Amino acid sequence: MDDAGPPGGGDHLPDVAAAAVRVKICGLTRRDDAVAAARAGADYLGVVLSPGFPRSVLPVHAAEVVAGLPAVAVAVLVDESVTAARAAAEAVGVGVIQLSGREPPQLAAALRAEGTWQVWKAVRVRSAVQAAAEVERYAPVVDGVLLEGWRVGSVGGTGARLGLAEAERVRRGLAPDLTVVVAGGLTPETVREAVRSLQPDVVDVSSGVERGTPGRKDVDRVRRFVENAKGTNIP
Repeated sequence: MDDAGPPGGGDHLPDVAAAAVRVKICGLTRRDDAVAAARAGADYLGVVLSPGFPRSVLPVHAAEVVAGLPAVAVAVLVDESVTAARAAAEAVGVGVIQLSGREPPQLAAALRAEGTWQVWKAVRVRSAVQAAAEVERYAPVVDGVLLEGWRVGSVGGTGARLGLAEAERVRRGLAPDLTVVVAGGLTPETVREAVRSLQPDVVDVSSGVERGTPGRKDVDRVRRFVENAKGTNIP
């Protein structure tokens, strides 16, 4: 593919060394895991509200999973209508709606206007040029973009590893007021490298802190992921 950087790219990544990266633990299905994640210092707790995925939960159950915890609840939705997305988000009481399907920018804009929540759009990085073009479409109508690994037929949450070289090229072109979330194959062992390379605002993990059954988090891996992410020095 072309060697040129993404549109609007600068020479340096933003200087975010003064602020610790925030952490999102996603794909939560059990109250105990959400409590453990919040105690470990997670800033965001993600629940998958669209049906048909290994970690999908009903909104009524998701509300019980995240209720009253000192972290922002995130509704992960895939190709829902504005009406259905709003209803699910309100039922859980989320602070962020993450769109992880093929939602058009018009839907993101409409949903953003429907409540006090922020809207993030997931972008799967096949190449820097492709991902930068997608980000450019959504940036005016969302509060954040989530850069994640790409796998054929996947809509995220599979642990497909994010290519850091491609993601770094995209990262260089992002506006400073856009929340940048990084996901895809992150683990307690790899999150430091992602933080140093991409200097994201948020790192996001689901399968990387599990052992065995999807949705059942390993408390020790959650704790180490948060510690390693927040303890990473950015040059």
